[in-house]
Parts: sequence; structure tokens; C-alpha cells
Amino acid sequence: MRTLGLIGGMSWQSTLNYYREINLAVEAELGGLHSAKIILHSVDFAQIEALQRSDNWTELGDILLNTALGLQSAGAQCIVICTNTMHKVADTIQQGCSLPLLHIADATGKELIGDNIKKVGLLGTRFTMEQDFYTSRLVEHFGIEVLTPNAIQRNTVHRIIYDELCIGKIRDESRTQYLAIIDDLVKQGAQAVILGCTEIGLLVNQQDTEVPLYDTTLIHAKAAVEFAVHRDQ
Repeated sequence: MRTLGLIGGMSWQSTLNYYREINLAVEAELGGLHSAKIILHSVDFAQIEALQRSDNWTELGDILLNTALGLQSAGAQCIVICTNTMHKVADTIQQGCSLPLLHIADATGKELIGDNIKKVGLLGTRFTMEQDFYTSRLVEHFGIEVLTPNAIQRNTVHRIIYDELCIGKIRDESRTQYLAIIDDLVKQGAQAVILGCTEIGLLVNQQDTEVPLYDTTLIHAKAAVEFAVHRDQ
């Protein structure tokens, strides 16, 4: 079994889910007392969020690259960035670190294509919804059309992530707002909706709606287990 290198803490709320889901999947695959071989570097999210807010992606790239190199030195055999937003600096990590990076948008795109989804709605941080580092990868690599909420809705989605979900606040009112936004995306033609922030699954899941939801935390964790358990056979 290969050793996974996780860059977590963005936020730690969703990193908990990564650790749990990866280990549950390894246990299901291998049985018995098996658990995943993981090296986790959890960053201080307050520092990361401040740099995001100030649009300092160069320094953010340096921080995550150095983190990836540290994981490599510790014996990790791949890099898993446990957040959608920070895949904005994925190219910096791939260029500076020789380990394979398991890209969350690629894992999600493969799931969508496998289910014949051609047009999808995207929820995430404002960075993920408004910048092209994520959506362009789905369009160019997988031919998937991506719809995002309107400006007011994007602000709502972003605010709830940072002000509530990242600090463990789960509010029914916020769930209702998210579900209304999901319904609007479906009215625009979305066949499904990507939960494109690793915290969103803490608030909304498939039991809340008939609209197919693609939880990127679960999808990314599944891809990590595939790498760890099967690609060395």
C-alpha cells in the first residue's frame, strides 16, 4: 500500500472527513485491521485565509509547495490537497515537487463523465466559482459545461463556508439557502451539482435533495484510496 501525503487544515473540519473516509474505504477494500498509510501536514487556516483575502497566491503557492516537499521528505508517495480552493496553486506544487498530485477536479470530472453528466452546477468558495482554475479544468479536460450561481448567491455560498462551516456551525437556515440555490442551478439546466468546497458536505448531502450531488471530499478520498491500494499492484 502506498503512503498518502495529505495537506490539510483548510479547514480542519473537512480534513477530519478526509481521514475518516480514506480509512473507511481502505478497511472496506482490504478488511481486517487495515488502515491507510497517511502523512498529514495540517496548516494554520487563519494564515491561509488572510493570504487568500489579500489575493497573495504567490505566497500561498510557496507555503503549499514547501508543505508538499516536507511530505515527500517524510515518505509520502503522492500529494492530496484537502481543499478545492487551494488547487489554484496546484501547478506550482506539480512543478516544484516530483510526487504525483491527485487533482480534485480531475477526480470529480471522471465521476461526472462516468455518470454521463454533461452540464453541472458548481458551489464553492468565491475563488472556486469565479476564477477559472477549477472550471476550466472540467471544461478542457472533460468537456463538461459548468454553471455557477449569480453574484448574490455566490456571496451567500462563500459567506456560509467561511463564517459557519469552517468553524463547525451547521444551521438549518443556511441549508435551506443552499438548497434553493441548487434548485436554481437545476432550473438553468444543471443535471447535477458539485459540492465544490470540502466543507459543503457538512451542511448538505444527498438525503436533502433529489438533485444528484457530487461531494468532492468523498470523491477525492476515493481517488486517494485507489492510488494507495490499487496502483501498486
